[in-house]
Amino acid sequence: MIPPRPRPRRCWCRLLAALGVLGCAATAWGEEPASRPNLVYIYADDLGIGDVSSYNPRAAWRTPHLDRLAAEGMMFTDAHSPSALCTPSRYAVLTGRYAWRDRLKRGVVNGYEPSLLEPGRPTLASFLHDQGYTTAVFGKWHLGVNWARSGPGPEDVDFGRPFGGGPTTLGFERFLGISASLDMPPYVWLRDDRVEEIPTGTIGDSPPPKLWRGGPIAKHFRMEDVQPRLVAEARMFLAERATARDGRPFFLYLALAAPHTPVLPTARFAGSTPTAYGDFVRQVDADVGALLAAIDQLGLAENTLVVFSSDNGFAPAVGVPEHARVGHDPSAGYRGFKSDLFEGGHRVPFLVRWKGRIKAGSRSDALVGQLDLLATCAELIGAEVPDRAGEDSFSFLPVLRGGKPTRQTLVNHSGEGRFAIREGRWKLLLWPGSGGWSVPTPTPSRWLEVPASDLSKLPPYQLYDLEADPGEQRNLAAEHPEIVRRLGRLLREQIERGRSTPGPAVPGAATADWPELGWRADFPP
Repeated sequence: MIPPRPRPRRCWCRLLAALGVLGCAATAWGEEPASRPNLVYIYADDLGIGDVSSYNPRAAWRTPHLDRLAAEGMMFTDAHSPSALCTPSRYAVLTGRYAWRDRLKRGVVNGYEPSLLEPGRPTLASFLHDQGYTTAVFGKWHLGVNWARSGPGPEDVDFGRPFGGGPTTLGFERFLGISASLDMPPYVWLRDDRVEEIPTGTIGDSPPPKLWRGGPIAKHFRMEDVQPRLVAEARMFLAERATARDGRPFFLYLALAAPHTPVLPTARFAGSTPTAYGDFVRQVDADVGALLAAIDQLGLAENTLVVFSSDNGFAPAVGVPEHARVGHDPSAGYRGFKSDLFEGGHRVPFLVRWKGRIKAGSRSDALVGQLDLLATCAELIGAEVPDRAGEDSFSFLPVLRGGKPTRQTLVNHSGEGRFAIREGRWKLLLWPGSGGWSVPTPTPSRWLEVPASDLSKLPPYQLYDLEADPGEQRNLAAEHPEIVRRLGRLLREQIERGRSTPGPAVPGAATADWPELGWRADFPP
């Protein structure tokens, strides 16, 4: 049932390594590189596929810098985040493994929760660091840190002491950022393993369009400054590495805090589009342009792999009525948005540029997951992925070379913890509703102003032919029960084996708590 994957496996830390290894050692195209390529991985927060004008010509604004990235590299049209929410997607990008295989069965972590990454598990950063790379992350972490605390509550955190379990314990040499999303407390800057400035004040909840949760805030922390400072820090890092004489390649992970709420475009972009959210998207686009310009001006372009994507689809908390008014579709015709099993929840922009190695202006409709970065890297450098790593990562290196893809199936996961599985044109949802905030759901987003749905009146499963029906409007489950059974068994096998890649089953995976996973234990028969 599991498709063959013609490549060695053994080191999961290469996930990020994969990113970095597309710029890492032995070249994919069979030539000996002058040096190991650098890797720049830019991860937007809640950017819909329809927010990028190269993916959506009818968008209410232009994104010239992202369009340039597409024109200078490869544009993937069937790429997916590992989850329809941000925390599990970030976990999978760094590990090559679905987050639901461990403790995060639904939802996200907040700014006070402990580290989600298991002790001893390699990361992309640790892999690249072991390969001699300088590693840095600037931005939204949102994978938990182990705060020093005197008790269980947020008020018990000792901000004056170092925290554990953060980026600098997972292979990154340098970190500047925030603990979770920009709308989650605590509102403090984190530098390496410490808080830059201890919070001495509090801030209350904010209504739309800013939308932040109340909590402790440092005196000099301004939400409007977060995005500009992250980009400035990344550019300084690039300049530093361009003049370094140590001969070390670098891996830069820029985890943007936008266009996620709070929607706070700077004065330069305010009013530049028909909506405040569009202004924020334009700022993200300009930030990508600033990094590309720095890479070019510093003479790094020929030896740097640049990857851009988003952690999930568009978030309905911002701009739904405004978008309808101006005719903008952040999901570009796909159904649903952030949190959903439907395509709008996890089909995302995915752009890859490596000048001189990837054909400019190329497009691919290959099925790709962001967690495939690890396996891609491993194949590039000819190394094996460790046994306890990259359990769900397939190499898309053949696609970058102009060949056929190796991934045949992909598991989708929603905010509620519901499952779907994709194989070729077919997609099976093991749930009668969206699995997230869009209709039909018993818990719709309060920003949509729609009533809750009674899922008991709907068919228990949904089957869609994405080639004929990319908008997922016609449920074919009753017409093709054999496909429903086959895909259901395949999904169950991948869950119980603890991996979707070839290799031995992971011990303990078959004891998965099915109710906790939102799974119908009586299916398939």
